Amino acid sequence: MKKSISKLLILLMLSIVLMSLSCSNKEQGSEPAVEQQESVVPRKPNKILYLNANRLFRDDNDTHLSAAVKIGIKPLSSRDGIKNASRELQPVGGAMRFGESYVVDKLTHSSPFLVPEAAQLLQDIGTAFHDSLRNKHLPAYSIIVTSVLRTDADVKKLSRSNVNASKRSVHCYGTTFDITYNRFAKHDDESVDARAVDLKAILTEVLRDLRAQGRCYVKYEVKQACFHITTRK
Repeated sequence: MKKSISKLLILLMLSIVLMSLSCSNKEQGSEPAVEQQESVVPRKPNKILYLNANRLFRDDNDTHLSAAVKIGIKPLSSRDGIKNASRELQPVGGAMRFGESYVVDKLTHSSPFLVPEAAQLLQDIGTAFHDSLRNKHLPAYSIIVTSVLRTDADVKKLSRSNVNASKRSVHCYGTTFDITYNRFAKHDDESVDARAVDLKAILTEVLRDLRAQGRCYVKYEVKQACFHITTRK
């Protein structure tokens, strides 16, 4: 009888020891998992600055015109004179094709040509826009140019439907272009769409910086939903 009791006590003690070891191993095995979860930090997008473009960009027509007359071409009566303009004009892309840093929309009242300084400014705007999107972890988009060089004939035709198309149009000098702030050309269909308000805010910030550097004049057009931009140098 005593031997049986002794055997039971030994078995009970062994069971307690084994249970203790098992619990200890479980606790030790769970620690690395906790540490791994704590080490994963989600990537957060950089802050977007929402500026008031209507207050920020108020350079009037006379300001734009003064800069255009200094470095632009002599206004052309028709598109036939583009090849023989008083200054070199550079092509700035085709209808809805990706340029190096921008897209040119289907043009109905203008031609895709600018003086070299304006062409460089356009490319710099598009490049800075791309870089800013990447830095803020947003998908790739291109800006869309909606109006470029106009001749006297273009202005006359446009004035029938657009009150902003005056005879003193800055677009006639090859120094000026319009970029819409309502539409942007997405580079792929797989990524999640960015918010239009965010894209507009980023473009506004890019233009603010270039304007502060003395590169351009900018007018925020409400009715035409575009940034009216003239190069200064």
